[in-house]
Amino acid sequence: MAASELYSKHARVWIPDQAEVWRPADLLRDYAPGDASLLLQLEDGTELEHKLPKDHCLPPLRNPDILVGENDLTALSYLHEPAVLHNLRVRFIDSRLIYTYCGIVLVAINPYESLRIYGSDIINAYSGQNMGDMDPHIFAVAEEAYKQMARDEKNQSIIVSGESGAGKTVSAKYTMRYFATVSGSSGETNIEERVLASSPIMEAIGNAKTTRNDNSSRFGKYIEIGFDRKYQMIGANMRTYLLEKSRVVFQASEERNYHIFYQLCACSHAPEFKDLKLGRADDFHFTNQGKNLVIDAVDDEKEMKSTRKALTMLGIDEAQQMGLFRILAGVLHLGNVEIRPRGADSSTVCPDSPPLLTFCEVMGVPVQEMSHWLCHRKLKTASETYNKPMSGVQALTGRDALAKHVYARLFSWIVARINAALQNAGKRHAFIGVLDIYGFETFEVNSFEQFCINYANEKLQQQFNLHVFKLEQEEYMKEDIPWTLIDFHDNQPCISLIEAKMGILDLLDEECRMPKGSDGSWAQKLYSTHGKSSAHFQKPRMSNTAFIVLHFADQVEYECEGFLEKNKDTVNAEQISVLRSSKFELLLELLEEEEECVSAAGGGPVHTRLKTARSSTQLTHTRKSVGLQFRNSLHLLMETLNTTAAHYVRCIKPNDQKAPFTLDPVRAVQQLRACGVLETIRISAAGFPTRWTYQEFFTRYRVLMKQADALPDRKVACRKILPQLVKDEDKYQFGKSKIFFRAGQVAYLEKLRSDRLRAACIRIQKTIRCWLQRKKYLRMRRAAVTIQRYVRGHQARRLALFLRHSRAAVVIQKYQRMWAARRKFQRKRAVALLLQRLYRGYAARREHQRMLYEHKVCLLQRWVKGWRARVRYRRVRAAVVLLQSCVRCMLARRELKRLRVEARSVEHFKKLNVGMENKIMQLQRRIDEQHKENRVLGEKLNALEASHTSERERLIGQLDRLKGIEENSRSQLDRVSCLEAELEASRQELESSRQERLEDQQRAQVDRDALGQQVAEQNKQNVLLKSEKEELNRLIVELERKAEEREKAHEGNIQQLQSELNEERCRYQNLLSEHHKLEERHNNLKEQNASRASPQRKDSTSSLAASDSTLSSGFGEGEEDRKKGEGSSTGRDMSLLLTLQKKVTELERDKHNLQNELDSRETSKAKDEEEFKKTLLSELDQEGLKRQELESANRKLKRDLSELREALSQSAGSGTAAPGSPAYNVLLEQLSSANEELELRKEEVLILRSQLVGLETQKNKESDNSANSSRSLTLDIHELNEDGELWMANEGLKETNTLLLSQLQSMTEEVESLRSELQRALQERDQQQELLTQSLQLPQDARIPASLQHEISRLTKHNLELVEQAERQDKVLRKLKKQLKVYMKRAGDGEMALELGSVDGLPKLTLPRKERDCRGMLVCKREDESRLLKILITEMRPRGVAVSMVPSLPAYILFMCLRHADFSNDDQRATKLLNSTINSIKGVMKRKGDDFEMVSFWLANTCCFLHCLEQYSGEEIYTKHNTPQQNEHCLVNFDLADYRQVLCDLAIQIYQQLIKCVEDILQPMIVPGMLEQDSIPGVLGVKATGMRKRMCSMTEESGAATLDSILRTLSGFHALLQQHGTPPQLLRLAVKQQFYIICAATLNNLLLRKDMCSWSKGLQIRYNVCQLEDWLQDKGLLNSGAREMLEPLIQAAQLLQVKKKSQEDAQAIASMCTALTAAQIVKILNLYTPVNEFEERVSSTFIKTIEACLQPRKESSQLLMETKNIFAVTFPFHHSSVALETILIPNSLNLGFLTRV
Repeated sequence: MAASELYSKHARVWIPDQAEVWRPADLLRDYAPGDASLLLQLEDGTELEHKLPKDHCLPPLRNPDILVGENDLTALSYLHEPAVLHNLRVRFIDSRLIYTYCGIVLVAINPYESLRIYGSDIINAYSGQNMGDMDPHIFAVAEEAYKQMARDEKNQSIIVSGESGAGKTVSAKYTMRYFATVSGSSGETNIEERVLASSPIMEAIGNAKTTRNDNSSRFGKYIEIGFDRKYQMIGANMRTYLLEKSRVVFQASEERNYHIFYQLCACSHAPEFKDLKLGRADDFHFTNQGKNLVIDAVDDEKEMKSTRKALTMLGIDEAQQMGLFRILAGVLHLGNVEIRPRGADSSTVCPDSPPLLTFCEVMGVPVQEMSHWLCHRKLKTASETYNKPMSGVQALTGRDALAKHVYARLFSWIVARINAALQNAGKRHAFIGVLDIYGFETFEVNSFEQFCINYANEKLQQQFNLHVFKLEQEEYMKEDIPWTLIDFHDNQPCISLIEAKMGILDLLDEECRMPKGSDGSWAQKLYSTHGKSSAHFQKPRMSNTAFIVLHFADQVEYECEGFLEKNKDTVNAEQISVLRSSKFELLLELLEEEEECVSAAGGGPVHTRLKTARSSTQLTHTRKSVGLQFRNSLHLLMETLNTTAAHYVRCIKPNDQKAPFTLDPVRAVQQLRACGVLETIRISAAGFPTRWTYQEFFTRYRVLMKQADALPDRKVACRKILPQLVKDEDKYQFGKSKIFFRAGQVAYLEKLRSDRLRAACIRIQKTIRCWLQRKKYLRMRRAAVTIQRYVRGHQARRLALFLRHSRAAVVIQKYQRMWAARRKFQRKRAVALLLQRLYRGYAARREHQRMLYEHKVCLLQRWVKGWRARVRYRRVRAAVVLLQSCVRCMLARRELKRLRVEARSVEHFKKLNVGMENKIMQLQRRIDEQHKENRVLGEKLNALEASHTSERERLIGQLDRLKGIEENSRSQLDRVSCLEAELEASRQELESSRQERLEDQQRAQVDRDALGQQVAEQNKQNVLLKSEKEELNRLIVELERKAEEREKAHEGNIQQLQSELNEERCRYQNLLSEHHKLEERHNNLKEQNASRASPQRKDSTSSLAASDSTLSSGFGEGEEDRKKGEGSSTGRDMSLLLTLQKKVTELERDKHNLQNELDSRETSKAKDEEEFKKTLLSELDQEGLKRQELESANRKLKRDLSELREALSQSAGSGTAAPGSPAYNVLLEQLSSANEELELRKEEVLILRSQLVGLETQKNKESDNSANSSRSLTLDIHELNEDGELWMANEGLKETNTLLLSQLQSMTEEVESLRSELQRALQERDQQQELLTQSLQLPQDARIPASLQHEISRLTKHNLELVEQAERQDKVLRKLKKQLKVYMKRAGDGEMALELGSVDGLPKLTLPRKERDCRGMLVCKREDESRLLKILITEMRPRGVAVSMVPSLPAYILFMCLRHADFSNDDQRATKLLNSTINSIKGVMKRKGDDFEMVSFWLANTCCFLHCLEQYSGEEIYTKHNTPQQNEHCLVNFDLADYRQVLCDLAIQIYQQLIKCVEDILQPMIVPGMLEQDSIPGVLGVKATGMRKRMCSMTEESGAATLDSILRTLSGFHALLQQHGTPPQLLRLAVKQQFYIICAATLNNLLLRKDMCSWSKGLQIRYNVCQLEDWLQDKGLLNSGAREMLEPLIQAAQLLQVKKKSQEDAQAIASMCTALTAAQIVKILNLYTPVNEFEERVSSTFIKTIEACLQPRKESSQLLMETKNIFAVTFPFHHSSVALETILIPNSLNLGFLTRV
């Protein structure tokens, strides 16, 4: 791409500037090749002509605005120094973001302000996340290192570097805190706490205040944090480098000594420090040289407490701490020892000097010797040794050297003790090293310390360059990109200059070994050796005692003065000998260690900065030089780093004034150059720094493609369109999954994209402007025509005005008069109409009142006249009947007398004989007909049996079909008890209504009489009631007002109490979860101990089985195991057991009394049974005689019954069965006819009995008086037949009456049942109508699911009714079969009796056996209990067998077994069963706690078991909804309230485990599905991702989670919970918790990702939330509270989309975002990033306005939502309608050993 194309007019560039380093400018004219200058315009509007250098190097171009503020600097299109600096400035100042990625480097800028971004919530948010997915953070680097260690099983290193005040120590500390929080420790050693405790100790003894930093580390350290094979922290090890010992004796202005000295002085008033004789820090020379002894916002006394607490935690006891403080106090007192010069070559110390005496007392050394050797030194020659006094300067230098040496030894001792405390017995599998080391330093005067520091940075920079180069090469080879060697800066020549043979350090050691070596001679050797041979070494022009080294960052001039002394690091041996003579144990321990100062980790040397003069008489230790030691330790460090995977953190100090969020560009650029960030940028820019995936490229630059180029295959489409956009093929490369671009190409593509969009905007603007101008022209044209028309009209009107004046007056008069007349007429008409209306209304009201009065009078007259007529009619009818009866009685007596007279005559007997012959013939004929009827009846009975057989077969088939339905409808059997109760209530209501009807008839007469009086009284009372009503209304209004006030106050109290209850419940459940965790930890420790005790048992299952056997006593067979299991139960169980045992005695006594009473009742019952048998035999004799009567009335009753059934079927089809319906009328007719027939039969029986008695008497008389009468045989036969006929007719009439009564009763019962069925059908119809009305009120989308749900519930109820009917029909069928056998046998016996002419034969009756009712209990033997728990709990699988069962069947089975233990009053078996059940469920949760299906299954069963204990406890609050049968099943012997609480706690634990499973499943899906998925194609814009996103530790999965997958997962959760029978309240709470997890994870990720805070992403979030709300509506869970959980996310999406400019917008945001905290609102606004160049950033002024609006809020300052928050769960009682006696146990469970009782 030509320069003329890039450097065109309006192009934006960077130009150098002395104050700001780089300034932005815009080109005012196009650049042409060969131009010597550029015409620019600065941001303030100033025009500037920028001259180009001689090589015509053009100024760097600026990146597009949408790329500014990126998380990764490598995502910038133009990679150069001004782009990096500007991006950091925008992020740091505007967005207040201190972390930025630069490839593999994390750039951290010190904000000089406390930020709330390091809490545990932030740690949890970054834990488990890929590095490129979240905003840059030190926790992201730590997570990347931890993840790579676990994945690649390779050691890691985090290198934290930067100059003093850049924040290295804080970064390293937060890194260690992250590892301690995420990994934890493997046991009870709490190693993570000890690792964190080492930080305050090292800060106290190794950190100090400097002019650049209040807590500057004056040493380097490398901490190796060890992990075991489970990647849990097991220990740590620390190496230290280059302690600044000179700070002990000297501090510059505004600086302090090490913190420990000031902490010690701050606590000098403490009793334990009285013996140290300390005072204020101003009193000591070693602490008051800086003149500024206080650090703002730091309390040294509190810091001392933290230091001592940390020392105690790391195993340094109180005695050792006091010894440590004695040494530190001695150092302070030594600094106050005053040495006075005595002449030029000697000095003296007063032996009585208080500081000297205090120092010697504290150290335990002799005063005289110490005072002597402070001013003298020992010189050795070849022949003798003699003492020589020292000058004052030499003595002071020796004193300071002794203080530095003692402090260095103490520092090493503390480091060694820390390392010892951080070690662990476990074997270290891997480690992560954290290197906190100084950055490149350059000052006005640079000495030996700066030389060593810069040497170390040279080595680290070389390792960094090689690492970056290697990563780039791996990326290219992975994508099959042709690899070309990238030229990068190699600083090996500079390193060789320092450490090679005859290098700077080698020459320094050689000069130190020379007897007369000096700094000047060493400098001359450097000049002669490297002056001409090395390009990195220079000699200053104006100095012969200095040299210049060209480092990678900058050239540094070092002063040679002091190099030799600091390299030797000497101390007076005689002073050390005096200290060794002390009896102070800790001091002797320090001095008896090896002379070589190594760090506690074994490799890190501790060095000094000595400023003593060189003396040949001082003793130089035979150890290695400081430079050599530092070089060796540095080589060891580099070897360690090279064997690990390195991660880099570069800390930048923004300014020297420590101003918060202020960036000095000059200082920032110096550090960027020095720390290697710009080198990383240069290496990246040399290749293909910008890399896009094919999908990202297609999405972003779709606007540059034609319709034909948008192919479904994104890779092919990108390969086709990119050559058209970028002509130079060297500017890009196609990889396997990405497109690689060279620097500047993305900016060029963005320019093309913006040009295309700008052209489209111009076209749109052109069209709109054309349309607007045309509208304007047409409007002006219409206005001109209108003006012309009005002008012409005005002229015409003016012309005609004069002609109208004359007529106008006439017209005005006419209209005025007409108006006056019309007004008068209208007034009169209105008055007339008003009068007419009022009169007509009055007349109509009078007429209406009259008609109403007449109507009421007529109504009363009608009722009274009707009543009088009926009374008169009844009286007349009664009199007529009485008269008729009297007349008929008189006539009957006359006829009787006449018949008696005729009977005595002979003619009468003759006539009677003639009649008897006819009757005999008729009776013979009737007997034949009766035989025929008997045969027909037999045939009908056979047909009836056949029909019953076919009916039975049909019912059996229907029963088989219903059994298939029974499995599906068994869960809906809860309505059976309700229907039975309703049936019983209906029967009682029918009976009561029948009685009430009779009573109403009796009271009707009385009511009619009192009606008139009541009407009058009511009229009088109406007036009184009206006045009382008004008074009551007033009182009601007042009471309602007071009630509302009380209700409001009550609601406030309720809310307060509810909140307190929820808080208490949350605290209790949190304690319960902690207790559960401690139990698990205890069990794990027991398993570990068991595994250590028996190493042969390595299988985890064996240890688990062992732990389970110790937990439960239900699986043991012996008595000892049972006792152990009982001993391991809780105290609550033991107390319950003791209470139950106390009740055994009185229960046994009650049982004995009941047994005696039962025996007496059985004796009386036996006597009653004998009497009943006798009565039964007599009744059987009578029933045998009633057979003929039954047969004669059978046909008629069948016919009547068929008519009744037909009428009832018609009424059932029409849906009505009320009084007045056909069925009801037919029934009344049948009843009335039956009653009439019964009365007639009774009268006939009386008449026949009287005739029979008369005939019997006459026959006896005749037989006695005339034995030889002349009556013929025919007469005797007639008399016998007459007698037999009358007797048989009498008995048949009796049986008929009895049969009619029984049939009438059965029909009445059947009618009542049919009436109840009809009432139930009417209720169902009303319910259906109500449901239809409710469904019509629902939205259109919700109608179908609601109707389906209602239809399912209706079909379920229908299935239950069919099952009931099938069971009833089965019972009726068995009963009918038995009755049929009895009737057939009776019929056979009857025929035989008729044939024999005997009536004494009685049929044999069979007594049907009554079926035994089930009591809802299961008997489980003691030896089968472990087998039962194994089948129902341990080996139960929710899928497979459990799917086809009744929901919560294991809970019902266990409860039925418990009921039998309660019924048998076996407290031991009940306790054992409950304890074993609870422990078994806990064991299952421990083994399979990560299986959602298993956890939800046992949550439902535990809740069901708990509710069964409540429902059958016998307490009224639980049993009020039970059926009578369920109340009979209540527990009678045991009170299990304590066990209910244990089960409630267990259910809480299972629920918390369920939520943990849900969180583990949903957590990986939430962010990809809710934020990253582009579910609205074309809306989201894609930007460059940078190297961090490209090189994240986790490979991208092909099947990324989507919103649909989240919804499917939620549906799966909901379906499983419903399938397992979870209570509805618990299900709603679980859904609410799931939506809280989704909201919290999404919002937290949004708050930590700058790339997600855009307008289009807000739209995407709103769309996803709508999908979740639709899911809630589909499942009917809108009222579960889950929708409210999404409110923070909804408001965050709205915040991303609203306008953010003015004060009104700020106020609107403050009032809208009530669910978001102020910190969250400000964070989102700071992170808001435009995706397109047409969007605008949020200004800092607007953010300040928002902060001012949100300031009155009083809320938590926590940024992220608490993801681990679990709502308090309750288990309200849920009544179960399942009858225990109806539960069927599937054969697949293999529970045949259980016996149903």
